[in-house]
Amino acid sequence: MSDATPRLAPCPICGKLPIQQFRPFCSARCKDIDLNRWFKGVYATPVIENDDEDGDKAADEPSQEPSERS
Repeated sequence: MSDATPRLAPCPICGKLPIQQFRPFCSARCKDIDLNRWFKGVYATPVIENDDEDGDKAADEPSQEPSERS
């Protein structure tokens, strides 16, 4: 037999059970905390760009080719 009540994930901010009005959060406070984190860029994924738009190496990067010395 299956459980008729769906299992709710806890609030991602404080861990309490969510309330339907603020789901997936438990309160307006936790919802606002999460929104503020988005605005500040806390959830941003860091990106390191090595190539320019054309796919060529950027001019300010040092060459990876070995230098020729005699």
